[in-house]
Amino acid sequence: MNWSQYGASYFKIQAVGGTVAEPSLSGIRDNHKRGKVGDFLLEKIQDGSKLSFVSAYFTIYAYAAMQEKLESVDSVRFLFGEPRFINNLDPEKTDKKAFDIEDASLQLANRLQQREVAADCADWIRRKVDIRSVRYPGFLHGKLYHVEGSNGVQDALLGSSNFTVGGLGLGKGQRNNIELNLEVDGNRDRQDLLNWFDEVWEDKSVVANVKAEVLAYLEQLYTNHAPEFIYFKTLYHIFEDYLREADQGGLLDAKTGIYDSAVWNYALRLSKGWRQRRY
Repeated sequence: MNWSQYGASYFKIQAVGGTVAEPSLSGIRDNHKRGKVGDFLLEKIQDGSKLSFVSAYFTIYAYAAMQEKLESVDSVRFLFGEPRFINNLDPEKTDKKAFDIEDASLQLANRLQQREVAADCADWIRRKVDIRSVRYPGFLHGKLYHVEGSNGVQDALLGSSNFTVGGLGLGKGQRNNIELNLEVDGNRDRQDLLNWFDEVWEDKSVVANVKAEVLAYLEQLYTNHAPEFIYFKTLYHIFEDYLREADQGGLLDAKTGIYDSAVWNYALRLSKGWRQRRY
């Protein structure tokens, strides 16, 4: 049998008792011993492909790892399966820790490229991507990657991987997630998955258009900010934990004496020093 027709990514050869056994085919992609989700997508996505993805998360660095392929597609429909991700989009970045589009676990060398990556990703989204999100938390758990080629050939992967560097298994110098995804190898099932996606995508009682929210956040990652903005944002992040606790406890009322607190006076001294250096 000519096993080359299946491609190297679909099998491994094991030596048993000094002989070479026939390859064991596996449709599992686990980012560990059975192939990576990212490699599956890089192989299947071709010029003019139409992509339909379901994921709870999206990061700009997952886009960057597949940028060349993603730029060649005809269109992308991206469905967020978890509304908390969209609800945590904060154009003012007042709660940065809650947002995952930046892949905070990446190494510093990658994070220094954040501005350029965010700008490229935003441009790609404007031109080629539609983004919607389910309206209710805990409503849609599965992850889906469906690829329809310009020739009509379909490929699909169904499982647990989010559209993040670790979820796709594309991390370099970092640990990738061990996932459980299965390639859908039947034409009927691939078409059925696309039909299911279409039904959810078009159901306005279930999903909402969130492309504007995603672009608004991305703009905050690559836009040049005035020095005043950087200064006040720095102050906020220094004291954000204190302010959150104070707000929850009702301590931000002026009558409680917050203006006499050590934190308030420290911020005031910083502010005065900044103004003197500027003027």
